[in-house]
Amino acid sequence: MFVTRIISTISPCSIDPGALTPDQAHRAMQVHLNCSVDMCRMRRRARRTLVEARRMVLDERATP
Repeated sequence: MFVTRIISTISPCSIDPGALTPDQAHRAMQVHLNCSVDMCRMRRRARRTLVEARRMVLDERATP
């Protein structure tokens, strides 16, 4: 059975959502547009997912 998780537009920044699909990650990035990856666990996870899926390339200044 295939289960789809839906990210709510009210997903709190303090909760790591766990594994996301690239589409879910894209939506999370939109919902948490004004958040910083340093402070928002949702946006941090979404960014990591998109980078790993090669749908996002980070600027050299964004990587330690």
